[in-house]
Amino acid sequence: MERRETYATTGSRMTVRFFAGDYDQDAMKRRDLAQVGYSGGVPMGGDLAAPASGEGPDFLVYALRDPMGANLDRIQIIKGWIDAETDEPMEKVYDVAWGGNRTPSADGKLPPVGNTVDLSIPSWTNDIGAPELGAVWTDPDFDPAEQAFYYARVIEIPTPRWTAYDAVKFNVEMGPDVKMITQDRAYTSPVWYTPNP
Repeated sequence: MERRETYATTGSRMTVRFFAGDYDQDAMKRRDLAQVGYSGGVPMGGDLAAPASGEGPDFLVYALRDPMGANLDRIQIIKGWIDAETDEPMEKVYDVAWGGNRTPSADGKLPPVGNTVDLSIPSWTNDIGAPELGAVWTDPDFDPAEQAFYYARVIEIPTPRWTAYDAVKFNVEMGPDVKMITQDRAYTSPVWYTPNP
């Protein structure tokens, strides 16, 4: 906690690691991912110095599903910065790893993972998504002169929301405005990038 190397979930017990620094694609093949992450950069919650080369930093992210929970839909990296012209806060979401045989569209949007939820029980199956996901990703829009932050978001496949369990348990029909399906998530602490003065 003191080092800010933390992440939170909306309920599931997913495991998430997130690092920024200098990594190659082979890093994802290693089983000592934490050692690779620490030796090549800073963990979530860390401060990233400007790279000497001026090239964008690499982000190493890995997630493992809750052993008793749902598979993973995708991992996203969210970048935030202040626009130099408008002085407005900006944010961009990048899909960096995903389960299933999906391909992003021309505009970069990833199709939904699907839905196996059966609200009559309620339950779901892990026929979609992936039990673990990971990637080494480099910001294609990196500006070495621009202060920014990056954090990872892990999204599970759809599962029944607590309202679905209550509806079955108490034999109650929920109104049309009651959400019955959810996708639990995990959010990491950000990595802060500060350019050289």
